Amino acid sequence: MRELPFGKDVVIVRPGPPTEDVYGNDVPGPPVEIPVRGCAVTPRDGSGVGGNENTDARDTVITGLILYAPYGTDIRPTDRVRVDGQLYEVIGQPGSFRSPFTGSTGPVAAALELVTG
Repeated sequence: MRELPFGKDVVIVRPGPPTEDVYGNDVPGPPVEIPVRGCAVTPRDGSGVGGNENTDARDTVITGLILYAPYGTDIRPTDRVRVDGQLYEVIGQPGSFRSPFTGSTGPVAAALELVTG
């Protein structure tokens, strides 16, 4: 999949190279932002068990999306993705597909999740 002409631009936010804290421990460095143009973003089914919970008189809402990025986009399980100003966590390992029959490629698909409340 190439960049979609009417797709949405998103930003991958990746932990930066490790640095040392004052105690000599490795900690993630400042985040690195990687813009990705022409993606498709679709809602995920939010009716799964535990999708919305009432915890200590607060409503917890879990919003899920599926991101379809151009083939070859480097998305990692440790990344976060900014979509429309909201910062989503990547859930699981993103995947992509290349047809063994034609060699054509599909998008890199990644499940995203935003928890509020």
